Amino acid sequence: MKPYSKDLRVKVLAAVDRGMPRKDVARIFGVSEPTIRRYLKLRRETGDLEPRPVPGPPARKREALEGHLPAQVHLNPDLTLSEHCELFAEESGMEVSTATMSRCLKKLGLPLKKSPTRLPNATSKRGLAGEKRRAR
Repeated sequence: MKPYSKDLRVKVLAAVDRGMPRKDVARIFGVSEPTIRRYLKLRRETGDLEPRPVPGPPARKREALEGHLPAQVHLNPDLTLSEHCELFAEESGMEVSTATMSRCLKKLGLPLKKSPTRLPNATSKRGLAGEKRRAR
C-alpha cells in the first residue's frame, strides 16, 4: 500500500493544529486516529512529514516481468498463466508464481484469453459448437 501524500499529511495536521478534534479530522480526511498520532510523532521527531521509504529490497521480479511480458504475450497469446510462468522462468531464469503473473498482466492491461476457435468435443451431443442437433 502506498503512503498518503505529503499534501494530505500537511492538511491533516493543520486541522489538528487549529484545534479540531482528532476524531473529526480522521472522519473528514479518511485516515485513522493512530495515523494522526504517527504524523504528530513524525513531525515532532524529524520536523518533516515525508513518508518513510518502503522497507526491504526493491522488487526485481516486477521490473523484469513488466519489461519482458508484453512481447511474450504478443508472441504466445494462447498460453495459460502457468505456461507463461514456465516460459518466463526459461527465458529469464527467475521463477514467478501464477498470482504474480496474473497481477502483472492485469497491471499492464494485457489479456489472458484463449482463442475463441476450438474443435468440437467428440462426446458432446452437438456436432459443431453452437449448432443444434436435428430431431429425427
